[in-house]
Amino acid sequence: MDILEIFKNKQWIQERPVTDPYVIAEIGVNHEGSMDLAKLLINEAKEGGADAVKFQSYKAQTLAMKNSPSYWDTTKEPTRSQYELFKKHDKFWKNEFEELKKYCDQAGIEFMSTPFDVESATFLNNLMRVYKISSSDLTNKPFIQLMCNFGKPIILSTGASNLEEVKEAVGWVEPFGNPLALLHCILNYPTENRNANLGMILGLKQAFPDRIIGYSDHTLPWDMRAMETAVVLGSRILEKHFTHDKSLPGNDHYHAMDKHDLKLFRRNMARVLELVGSFEVVSWPTEQPARQNARRSLVAARTIPQGKVIEKEDLTWKRPACGISPREIDEVIGRRTKVVIAEDSALLKEMLE
Repeated sequence: MDILEIFKNKQWIQERPVTDPYVIAEIGVNHEGSMDLAKLLINEAKEGGADAVKFQSYKAQTLAMKNSPSYWDTTKEPTRSQYELFKKHDKFWKNEFEELKKYCDQAGIEFMSTPFDVESATFLNNLMRVYKISSSDLTNKPFIQLMCNFGKPIILSTGASNLEEVKEAVGWVEPFGNPLALLHCILNYPTENRNANLGMILGLKQAFPDRIIGYSDHTLPWDMRAMETAVVLGSRILEKHFTHDKSLPGNDHYHAMDKHDLKLFRRNMARVLELVGSFEVVSWPTEQPARQNARRSLVAARTIPQGKVIEKEDLTWKRPACGISPREIDEVIGRRTKVVIAEDSALLKEMLE
């Protein structure tokens, strides 16, 4: 599946609200600064069925003040300073991301990285076809406008935002004309199921009917039902943190999916899409025997003599549909019979004048 096709073809938004989703495996900084591990994660994301991998591009000194407090579960990631945590994981920069872009091309998977400053946003322009903007930058007007200037589609997560803030951010994008997708997101790491509020997907669809809507998932993977439910509610793009080992301590490993979770999701999704099937309301070919034998015909409730004007009391309706349909009862009442119609016989049009 090609990410640009999602932005080009908007007909499906109304015509096919449930369809095979575009899945972004959010590697983030789970490579821990190792190029070999980053490439392993790309391979495993591809194996699991992801359409794209996404990294994060930042430098601690341009992202957070040194006294910035944590907002994650410190029982899983004990670092209490954002600056200190980001400093651990900001080793990859322009040269490394250029190498990863080439590796993704060879692996046949889309490369993305979320920029967190002007420098990374600028050099990533040569490496990406779509910009992903973090929930944390939804109120960052100058940064959003900077990325809009590159003229590429925007995927914007809406975590920790109310509707008016989302509308404001959309208003900053609209003058530039960039195709835009909005991802529902709860900015908790991890997000408890009771806080996932997947109904907000429908809220975004209602508020922005002409925009692509998706979901950035921070729940624990478990059976992957959160992502599956998000698709049923109309999410076209899905994003979830990705790791090769969920037991690793710290950072984003503990709430991430791995290749086995992703494969499970794809299997579940194939079954859901099979069940959803067509959105055109038609009688399916496999239903033809039921149409013929489970539907009813107008049947003589009693023997009807030749030449009699048919009354309502002369009629009942029974299976199968081998005669005149009950839908035509108003046209049958008042007609005169051409022959004797025996009790419990289906009425045929040739029996009537």
